[in-house]
Amino acid sequence: MKTFFSIIKYDYLHRTRSYSFLITLCISLAIAYTFVPEPDASYSTIRIADYVGYYNSAWFGYVTAIMTSIFLSLVGFYLVNSAIKTDTVTRIGQITASTRITNFRYLLSKALSNFLLLVTIVVIVFLMSILLFFLYNDGYSFDISQFIIPYLIIPIPAIFCISILAVVFEVVFTKYTVIQNIGFFFLFSYLAFPSLSENSSNMYEFDLFGTQIVMHQMEESVRNLLETGDDKGLTIGYVLGNTGETKNFKFEGVNFPISFIISRILWCVSGCLLLLLLSPIFHRFDIKQLVKKKQLFSSEKQKTTVHEIELSKLKKSTHNYGIYSLVKTELLLFIRKGKRWLWILNCIGFILLAVLPISIAHTIVLPILWFLQVHRLSDISSKEIYHDVQYFAFTSYKPLRRLLLSQLLAGIVIMLILALPLLIKSVFVMDIQSFIHIIVGAIFIVLLAITSGIVTKGKKLFEIVFFMITYGNLNKIPFLDYFGGLQHSSSYVLTLTLLTIIMAGIGVGMRIQQIKNQ
Repeated sequence: MKTFFSIIKYDYLHRTRSYSFLITLCISLAIAYTFVPEPDASYSTIRIADYVGYYNSAWFGYVTAIMTSIFLSLVGFYLVNSAIKTDTVTRIGQITASTRITNFRYLLSKALSNFLLLVTIVVIVFLMSILLFFLYNDGYSFDISQFIIPYLIIPIPAIFCISILAVVFEVVFTKYTVIQNIGFFFLFSYLAFPSLSENSSNMYEFDLFGTQIVMHQMEESVRNLLETGDDKGLTIGYVLGNTGETKNFKFEGVNFPISFIISRILWCVSGCLLLLLLSPIFHRFDIKQLVKKKQLFSSEKQKTTVHEIELSKLKKSTHNYGIYSLVKTELLLFIRKGKRWLWILNCIGFILLAVLPISIAHTIVLPILWFLQVHRLSDISSKEIYHDVQYFAFTSYKPLRRLLLSQLLAGIVIMLILALPLLIKSVFVMDIQSFIHIIVGAIFIVLLAITSGIVTKGKKLFEIVFFMITYGNLNKIPFLDYFGGLQHSSSYVLTLTLLTIIMAGIGVGMRIQQIKNQ
């Protein structure tokens, strides 16, 4: 048991001290600040037709709990889904495998350290929600139970299951990080908002995120207020405009049935049982195959005949200070990275861009197709650090003008090639604005990958942010539209261009500092 708790403790401490966690924590606080809009804000997060709740304790507690459950489940997986991989890279896994700890206990310890990491964010968001209550207070009394109960019942079980799911994905898809990322994207999209009818209250137990029962109760409150049985259509997410017509209703919380509370416990127990079932197939950092490969390589090396090398017959080295060869190399790294069958999905997306109507291709197919490249873009500027060759790369000839620029150009070329059918169709219909939007969007997302990789020296932050942006685009959130899928004015393009330039400046400045420190 001592090894079990030690793994949890040191894994938690190691990850909470990383740049990616600190930056994710800051982003979480910034987003949590918007969960409940200011009284005069021009947007809303949860509303039923034209109604939002009075700013009492129940509204603050339940709204922020719902938003936290969805938001943190969305980004939490990408924050914690490399616990086992990290142990493999750092060789801590091999040391752990030599102890008496069982596979199940090791996997459970990783799941619990994931959970503690996400709980840390939940606690901070919880405190933020209380602070917002006192900032926006309409004269209602403070009831701490209206904060504690929803947070314990809604987001806590959800993120526990997400923590276990991250470990499960690592065990099942050990070498396929891209399947983990993309698979969770579609799984989350399926689970986030299940369609529950008014008379399907017995289905709330199957809601992983625990939000449907609260949203149904909010709709019922509005129906009772209007004395009508019509479906008022609750919307969840960031809704812009129409705040001047907003009306208020009193929401007093939810009396959770015992069956629902038991179901939340069963979700957690089921996750632990799933780990128990998968523990026999866990590789436990088995390096037998690696040893066999090394032995085979050694035997082949011994069989190789050593020939005398005549220096006079060797070709003279030539200098090439251009970046064409570097761009070509980066493109080859992009193309060869990942499994070959993934290019089948890219080809399908490429064809869909060509045959589907522009509106569907631009708003749905393009963001998904670009998101499929997340594993290629995520380490575009941090792979030197990951492979411990930064000392060689940063001391090369003009690392900024040649190496960094070649990475940027290669990433943009790949993204534009994938979007080529849509670019051609935009030219044919004389939609120059969409053409410019797509080009600016490609530059923006590649620069986002480069800058986040330089700042955090890893790929986690970009994976989290890119997932959030893509999911927001599929839900047609206007201010997350970086590729012009929705209608925007020319000022939006200028704003996006300015943001891209700022990111480029931050990335270049940080890389200059890193080069000086070598």
